[in-house]
Amino acid sequence: MAALSEQQQAVKDFFSAQHIAVVGASPDESKFGFKVLKWYHAHAIPATPINPKRPTILNTPSLASISELPDPKNTVLSIITNPKITLGTVKQAAELGIKIVWIQPGAYDDEVLRTAKDVGVRVIAGHEGGTRGGEGWCVLVDGEAGLRSAGKSGKL
Repeated sequence: MAALSEQQQAVKDFFSAQHIAVVGASPDESKFGFKVLKWYHAHAIPATPINPKRPTILNTPSLASISELPDPKNTVLSIITNPKITLGTVKQAAELGIKIVWIQPGAYDDEVLRTAKDVGVRVIAGHEGGTRGGEGWCVLVDGEAGLRSAGKSGKL
């Protein structure tokens, strides 16, 4: 079996985490913050929505901030926010001991990626070795393969 690339290993480790939180989760079905949270729920992953304006999303209690996560050191983040917000989230994640973030296409820029590297947060984002997503790694495109790599079932 071929060795996993750095991004593939990060995806495997992401899906091996004890907890997942979705930063930018949305109750609006047309938004990717809704689609990504729904994807986790459809795959029996109890992801915690992070949204400061909504107390619940998809019948799941949400948190206003990642600072409210009960076990941040054992939590990974799926981020669907604009790059300016993502930048602050990555910095806060490092302060809380969060080790891996999956930044969805459109939610990062070069500054976000540089900052994540500088603060020691592993990032799943962008392109590596011909990822299938047109704008880079996306849980909606690459998530099922990631689940399988972590020894979990794919689509239910």
